[in-house]
Amino acid sequence: MNELKILGIYVRDRIKEANRTQNLLSEYASIIRTRLGFHEVSESKCSRNAMIIIEIKDNSKQSIDFINKLNEIGGIDVKEMKFDLS
Repeated sequence: MNELKILGIYVRDRIKEANRTQNLLSEYASIIRTRLGFHEVSESKCSRNAMIIIEIKDNSKQSIDFINKLNEIGGIDVKEMKFDLS
């Protein structure tokens, strides 16, 4: 089955959770096709919370491990969207 998987990650407190989240994003960069991050309140000020949208390349064990590790981080919420492309 050809599937498109999108992750929505809500970070409640970037100051507390950014380092661990960023480390995981870097560790699993090989399976991330697209990544968008939003955290600005205005041009001169950043918000403490953030939204990250990620497109995952495949549905391998590596992507499952990535999602599981994200879910272990306190202070973030991860939601998955799956689209059947076949």
